[in-house]
Amino acid sequence: MTAQPETYAARLEIDYPEELNRVTTFFRIIWIIPIAIVLGLVSGSASWGYVTDTASMTGSSGGIAGGLFIATVLMILFRQVYPRWWFDFVRELTRFSTRVMAYLILLTDKYPSTVDEQTVHLEIDYPDAEQDLNRWLPLVKWLLAISHYLVLFVLGILAVLAVIVAWFAILFTGRYPQGLFDFVVGVGRWGLRVDAYAFLLVTDRYPPFSMN
Repeated sequence: MTAQPETYAARLEIDYPEELNRVTTFFRIIWIIPIAIVLGLVSGSASWGYVTDTASMTGSSGGIAGGLFIATVLMILFRQVYPRWWFDFVRELTRFSTRVMAYLILLTDKYPSTVDEQTVHLEIDYPDAEQDLNRWLPLVKWLLAISHYLVLFVLGILAVLAVIVAWFAILFTGRYPQGLFDFVVGVGRWGLRVDAYAFLLVTDRYPPFSMN
């Protein structure tokens, strides 16, 4: 019997849309402004700190999220605990920001909800800090992930180009080319796993170099 691969602590799936609205696609950069302002206010930052710009789709690097990152490092380091309430907050903020980014890069026509997952399914496992996390690794995880940053930088550029091509394709056909859709989602999935390891600190398992 073949052993099943271990599930990673952070997972992302986005439903493929069979048909997309040409009008909202054309004006997407305008339609997104109100919810982008809401996200900026909630995250306490005017800019999203994605490793790969539009590709990573995983939360804010400043404001509240940045403060919680530092606090989490200190809590794991000195007390070996990951407070559940701020894990829940960061997870929901990551889900919300991912929905906003998915809408921006045309992966869905559904206007981002602040509550419902809609077509964007993002899961992050809550860790047992004492059993599952090395108390010293949070100090160096960001450094250990440098090779991922370099790969994601290149993939992020390709993902931006893919979104531009998809924008034209949607305007003419009403469909997001399946190959481009899978590629952009895959880059986002990769970026999420890197964030889960290096910044959300929910796992010590090194992220795979994979979009699957």
